[in-house]
Amino acid sequence: MESFTLYDLQLTMTLTTFFLGFISFGIGIFILTAGTFGKDIKAIAIQTTKLAQKGIAEEISGLVGNASNLLNAINGLVHTRAGIGVFLTITGLLMMGTSYWLILNIQ
Repeated sequence: MESFTLYDLQLTMTLTTFFLGFISFGIGIFILTAGTFGKDIKAIAIQTTKLAQKGIAEEISGLVGNASNLLNAINGLVHTRAGIGVFLTITGLLMMGTSYWLILNIQ
């Protein structure tokens, strides 16, 4: 049975950290470049805008208020998605940088 040396453990941990950082970076970039949630969110936003315009034309204040709340919620979803993408990208870069620094300092 072979023994697992300290060097092997450090190398394994460093390569695992780099691999996880690479995955995190890739997912973050994908989230940032994929755009909004797709056709469903765009359709909801268009319908909500039409609903708000109809509510304004017919002077239905409750309808306009609810449509505004829905548009604000959709806007919040888009901002949250962008924040998650930036967080994953930065985390991935930090993990890859840390693993690179560790690989240079393995004794």
